Amino acid sequence: MSATLASPDIARVGKAPRLRGTLEVPGDKSISHRGALMNAIAHGTATIDNYLPGADCLSTLECLRALGVEVTFDPTGAPGGKPRVTVVGRGGQLAEAIRPLDCGNSGTTMRLLAGLLAGQPIFSVMTGDASLSSRPMARVVDPLRQMGARISGRQGGRLAPIAIEGGNLTAIDYQSPVASAQVKSCVLLAGVQTEGITIARSPAASRDHTERLLTAQGAKLETNDDGTVVAVHGGARLQAVDVIVPGDTSSAAYWLALACIHPDAEITVQNVGMNPGRTGFVEILREMGGNVEVRNERVVAGEPFADLVARSSRLKGVKVGGTVVPRAIDELPLVAIVGLFADGLTEIRDAAELRVKESDRIASLGREISRLGGQVEELPDGLRVLGGASLESAACETLGDHRLAMSLAVAGLAGVGVDVIDAGCAVVSYPGFWQQIRSVGGTVALSDEGVDRA
Repeated sequence: MSATLASPDIARVGKAPRLRGTLEVPGDKSISHRGALMNAIAHGTATIDNYLPGADCLSTLECLRALGVEVTFDPTGAPGGKPRVTVVGRGGQLAEAIRPLDCGNSGTTMRLLAGLLAGQPIFSVMTGDASLSSRPMARVVDPLRQMGARISGRQGGRLAPIAIEGGNLTAIDYQSPVASAQVKSCVLLAGVQTEGITIARSPAASRDHTERLLTAQGAKLETNDDGTVVAVHGGARLQAVDVIVPGDTSSAAYWLALACIHPDAEITVQNVGMNPGRTGFVEILREMGGNVEVRNERVVAGEPFADLVARSSRLKGVKVGGTVVPRAIDELPLVAIVGLFADGLTEIRDAAELRVKESDRIASLGREISRLGGQVEELPDGLRVLGGASLESAACETLGDHRLAMSLAVAGLAGVGVDVIDAGCAVVSYPGFWQQIRSVGGTVALSDEGVDRA
């Protein structure tokens, strides 16, 4: 495969007349991160099969290597020729890195690693690219400081780079102001390294991959009925646990959305993770009238899997907000795109978190939907999109945001075509996305050459 195909500057996506196919998406990004990070401090050796070979998850592996963890990556070592990562746990004690830990573009790496490092009696510095260095870190720095970690950074620790002097933490009862699996996981990973009981409270439930894996590793956890309160008992001797990573729910969402908004489509996505904290988009799509069938439900290594079949659908606008938002936060840009092809108004609220992702996704989506001729109103915490507008072909900017790039591609395949600028950023979470478009009958031309955006 050429470098051009692997990381294009421009993806010229044309409207596909007909879409059919069965595919698998890369491994779940969230579970891949956690499988590596949490096994790094365990006792024993673990394999993580179907590890996502995206840029973010590879940043996690490099950070762990810098902390003395023996990590190997085999791109075809798992069954079916899928990627396998092997992690030799450090038995609870990481080594002090001799250089800053480069988290790249990965907020998950930085925020979860902060929780691990806070419990370690070492000095660490975490840094990242320009995008990551502009994203809020006070949400994890504040609880870690309450536990006793000494943390400094730009703007008083609100922005990276962040320096952590860890060890000797005290258990706390922490109420997070945001429903964030990253914040919850950070607190739990620090808490498991204390001697007391640490409680993480959230305003709404979020994905629970960390809780599942900690329990499998031998930690004692208690959770209330709706998943908004999690208590972890510190001092457990964590054991390494093999992980089989399901297909990434967020990556599958692009194909589900595409099939539902396209007039002649049927796409099957196999082996998709169906963790209840991740299925908000499927629920929203079905509420809009999306024909999405769930087949072959099963549990593999503690995580629910299923095959999903999506077909052309007559869609209607809906209002999205409240508790479903944390369970669909990465897919909300797609909800806006789907709204362009639905009857009536689609409104997204309670999603101010989108403003502090890889880009300000509310502002970015509003701008690019307008370029396509869509009718959109930007709100402080979301968007209103009116379906039924006559869309126009356009060159669209991604600002290096992988979610925005792939969402725009979906609009192009179902609409009148889109030139996606800086399309290579999709490699952050979905290596091979542009090539898989062709496998279901879509049209995409990849180029390293610039295009006239006039």
